[in-house]
Amino acid sequence: MTLSKKATCNSHGQDSSYFLGWQEYEKNPYNEATNPNGIIQMGLAENQLSFELLKSWLAQNPDAAGFKRHGESNFRELALFQDYHGLPAFKNAMVEFMAEIRGNKASFDPNNLVLTAGATSANETLIFCLTDPGEAFLLPTPYYPGFDRDLKWRTGVEIVPIHCTSSNGFRITAPALEEAYRLAHERNLKVKGVLVTNPSNPLGITLTVDELDLLVDFVDAKGIHLVSDEIYSGTVFDSPGFVSIMEILANRNCFNTELWNRVHIVYSLSKDLGIPGFRVGSIYSNDARVVSAATKMSSFGLVSSQTQYLLSAMLSDKEFSRNYIVENQKRLKKRHSMLVRGLETAGVPCLGSNGGLFCWVDMRHLLGSDSFEAEMELWKRIVYDVGLNISPGSSCHCVEPGWFRVCFANMSEDTLTLAIVRIKSFVDSISSKQEITSSRISRRKSLSKWVFRLSFQDRESER
Repeated sequence: MTLSKKATCNSHGQDSSYFLGWQEYEKNPYNEATNPNGIIQMGLAENQLSFELLKSWLAQNPDAAGFKRHGESNFRELALFQDYHGLPAFKNAMVEFMAEIRGNKASFDPNNLVLTAGATSANETLIFCLTDPGEAFLLPTPYYPGFDRDLKWRTGVEIVPIHCTSSNGFRITAPALEEAYRLAHERNLKVKGVLVTNPSNPLGITLTVDELDLLVDFVDAKGIHLVSDEIYSGTVFDSPGFVSIMEILANRNCFNTELWNRVHIVYSLSKDLGIPGFRVGSIYSNDARVVSAATKMSSFGLVSSQTQYLLSAMLSDKEFSRNYIVENQKRLKKRHSMLVRGLETAGVPCLGSNGGLFCWVDMRHLLGSDSFEAEMELWKRIVYDVGLNISPGSSCHCVEPGWFRVCFANMSEDTLTLAIVRIKSFVDSISSKQEITSSRISRRKSLSKWVFRLSFQDRESER
């Protein structure tokens, strides 16, 4: 008996080098004590830098972790049937946390928030709400490799790339937007919206106000949706600061307009709070129809009542949440600088970035040729010979070979130091080989010139 077409199709994206790198890491994971020569995981965008702050809060607030309220157990209340609308206390705490991260320059109504089991579920649910199979969303490249799974696999929706390049730091431009829209129509695809990540995954840069205004103008003119995935908003550690799409709409006085209802946010606590295992995501929309439909769909991936109760207590502790945001950003900035400086000493530059849990690293000078085949050869050497799992740009649909996403917040300082040592040693070995090759070529040229001169002199003496 055969399985369904959905179960057997290969559109999940699991064969991407992004996921293959994870598989190789899992076969041979680095461990300082038991496997010091193993592969170091630098392909996982996970924030472990402030974990002890969470543990400290839990130790100081045992009632929340023990499912108690005012010293009395509320286990029964949490363990029985839950309404898929979510606990009001948690939704209130969530929108206040979102506003705090955005410097309270944007406000959020808890009635417009839909809880989902992580951002993966949020993105897919939103696409189900906004798009029919065979229609398209435009995404700027490079983009998170998981979007090929999250946005396309079960929805039947197509992704059309908005090609961005290093010539302007991979910024979104009006010509690139129009070209993507034109190509979609050439393919007979109806464009339903644009989806961006802000800060960008994998670039680690925040969208500028000009880019955000450009996007709003574009979707307004085309009558389509704009989805802003802001799951890294709390990781912005340097200027310019983070600007939410909701702040842009508020500044343009778009309240209660058609455009107001066509802009949506995806948010999660996985990156900003560093708790991906809790599976807490959300959709924020001003369109009541989207909220209603997404709420119904969320029954396929709910956030447990126990999780909501614990996190509502944590996020409602304003002193803790504010201190956490500030301290976490300081630690991210320090760790980011550590990686950038280490790579610079190895002669490997990075795109200037101010957010996220990764750097966009330029290894074009290490390629054997300007091709994606050469990029894959370099990636394989880095994974198998150097022992680092990093994500090649081609897995992120980058149009230029030689760029890689390298994560820095999911490991200890000692492990990152070792990773930098490994990279430097690898680059030095390549440089030595290039010098030897260059020297040999130079000697061959010198020898050829000497033979030519000698031959010329012989002919002159015969005259």
